Amino acid sequence: MTTANTAKKTEMAPAAFKFDQEILREYDIRGQVGKNLSEDVAYAVGLSYGTYVRRKGGKTVALGFDGRASSPILSAAVVRGLMAVGLDVTDIGLGPTPMLYYAVKHLKTDAGIMITGSHNPSDYNGFKMTLQTGPVYGPAVQEIGRIAREGDYETGEGSIKTFDIQDIYVDRLMADLKQTNKPLNVVWDCGNGAAGEITRRLTKKLPGKHILLFDEIDGTFPNHHPDPTVDHNLEDLIKCVKDNGFDLGIAFDGDADRIGAVDEKGGILRCDSLITIYARDVLKRHPGATIVGDVKCSQVMYDEIARLGGKPVMWKTGHSLIKAKMAEEKSPLSGELSGHIFFGDGWYGFDDGLYCGIRLMNAVIDANAPASTLTAHLPQIFNTPEIRFEVDEVKKFDLVAAVVASVKAQAQKDPSIAVNDIDGARVNTKDGWWLLRASNTQNVLVTRAEAQSADALERLKDMVRTEVGKIGYDVSFA
Repeated sequence: MTTANTAKKTEMAPAAFKFDQEILREYDIRGQVGKNLSEDVAYAVGLSYGTYVRRKGGKTVALGFDGRASSPILSAAVVRGLMAVGLDVTDIGLGPTPMLYYAVKHLKTDAGIMITGSHNPSDYNGFKMTLQTGPVYGPAVQEIGRIAREGDYETGEGSIKTFDIQDIYVDRLMADLKQTNKPLNVVWDCGNGAAGEITRRLTKKLPGKHILLFDEIDGTFPNHHPDPTVDHNLEDLIKCVKDNGFDLGIAFDGDADRIGAVDEKGGILRCDSLITIYARDVLKRHPGATIVGDVKCSQVMYDEIARLGGKPVMWKTGHSLIKAKMAEEKSPLSGELSGHIFFGDGWYGFDDGLYCGIRLMNAVIDANAPASTLTAHLPQIFNTPEIRFEVDEVKKFDLVAAVVASVKAQAQKDPSIAVNDIDGARVNTKDGWWLLRASNTQNVLVTRAEAQSADALERLKDMVRTEVGKIGYDVSFA
């Protein structure tokens, strides 16, 4: 642990700055470097977010960045903006997003900001923001845009210092690992993302054997894209687990706030299945507790939570949205299909792929049985992965609204159809359910379907194709 490079600087705030509206997302600020993201944008983010923090009564902010080529430059520009409005910055440097979230808790800063493109292509980047009291999203992001647009900045004299929190964070992760006489052998796929160094430090302390794949941090992602929800990106992990006869495989996205996992047979443990595994343990300590999932999660997950004595709640997709709902419901566990899983039980309520990995290891240790047995009792279902197709960014929400209107009109005539429009259209029929929603992070629509039989799944797919065709697009489930 070191603290150094303390400095003070006053900088004249520039005139108003108008962000490209496309980068002001529902739960972060994110764009394409060279198109709508630059040093000037990052400086304006520092000024406007710093002003937002100041007006919330904050004085201190922790900052981190991921392994993308643009991240150090954008980070430096954000720091200049934060200091210019009078904030004291603690720079924790390169690492995963959850390490930044942990730094906010451990260092008790008033706020945090992470420069990361998450799982997006290498030429993308962005800013995830949090307060000590909770995430910054939705109207708050728009307010930050307004502050910049009107040049309505605070002024002051801020400071910066560096702080190496890596070993402190690793030790905290280790603190929740259960002891066992049969240590697990695990393969870890870092995907060349920001978790590489932390995973190396963690696995050196873990019992058992560990193999690290692609742990060199490289923002060009030369081996595979760092998105563990895409089956293709898990192929190296699956092969390594099976070839070595290991107990478990764990993967992270680009900034490691999401987890992917495979069992000892190489079977993919979808994140809604992981939530059922975690729920079994959590509900023993919190009987009857609410567990929040997003609209993309399997009905099997919601049914299993209820069977275990919990109260399942379906909510909107989005890590900040789920975190906020989790706080509202005082939930000890929540998550979404994309791999953002949040522990209030034993942890701090933020999404942390590394911590989820520790808790998955604990579940296998508790079972004293192979990982594949943890979900063997769940009913067999037939479903599709998430299917994404590109649409016009400006029109994507209107396209979904048109589909919602169409299926609601059908539901008025057919009582076997029910529509949940909390986030897009989740359409229940006698065959199962299907979903169409707009991504909050990309110019895509997302769909998936789930049924109790192969034939029923085909009928759901046909319904999706028909509805998507009405808005002028084709969707392929191949």
